Amino acid sequence: MLKRICMITGAAAVAAALTVTLAAGSALGSPSRPQSALPVLTITMTGKTIKVSGAMTSGAVEVVSKVSGEPQGDPTLVRLDPGVTPSEVLKAASGDPNNIALIASVVFSPQADRGTSTAQAYLQPGNYVAADIASSGTPPVTTFTVSKSASPASLPKPGATMSAIEFGFRGPGTLRDGELVRFGNDGYLVHMMVGIRARTKADAYQIARLLKQGREGKAQQLATAEYSFFNLLTHDQYEQQVVTNQPGYWVLACFMQTQDGRDHTQLGMERVIHIVK
Repeated sequence: MLKRICMITGAAAVAAALTVTLAAGSALGSPSRPQSALPVLTITMTGKTIKVSGAMTSGAVEVVSKVSGEPQGDPTLVRLDPGVTPSEVLKAASGDPNNIALIASVVFSPQADRGTSTAQAYLQPGNYVAADIASSGTPPVTTFTVSKSASPASLPKPGATMSAIEFGFRGPGTLRDGELVRFGNDGYLVHMMVGIRARTKADAYQIARLLKQGREGKAQQLATAEYSFFNLLTHDQYEQQVVTNQPGYWVLACFMQTQDGRDHTQLGMERVIHIVK
């Protein structure tokens, strides 16, 4: 099934779980700066729990996701606006996802397959909610605080940038396997960037046409793989990751919905790109 992941799924249940989390206290580790170029923030997910540890000071971080107990995790980091509580954000997420952007920023939300994977983010100081929105049932959540650094690290320059806008995607038509790419949301609405792999170039363009027509079932029949470069980002947020997807033709798509129930794919948010070795 083509992916439709967003924070609104099970938001009421998440809010209940968060109440328990806040009462018990967050599972926070001590900041650390390993020998790698960037400080490391580790997110550990089991499908039932999520823990955040490591570097919790502002600036660029290497986010290491460790997933067990589920085939895939979707670590999502939300920075709260000053004075906003986690419960208020999750209540906003239970309706139009664009309401999140009024009181918080979704700054990180890549797919994390079982095992260990990495991506990069730039964290501003503030209070955060972390959730694994891929989990079935009640998504596990926790909270943590990022303090202000006197000398924040900078993200390395990416080889390419791919951005979501209203209503489409901007960036190169070709990405390279092993290339560091910045994936972001330059639009004002909340967007996602899902990649759908096709067997051939012709099939990729057919998938794009079917998605624009709202015929997801037919599009699914032509798909050979799927990967979320990001599941949910608010305005002017971005993350970076090394492309490790199987070379071939991929269709970028956003399945967020308008207020009248149409997927963004039906408004032009589908685009064929080529990933090469």
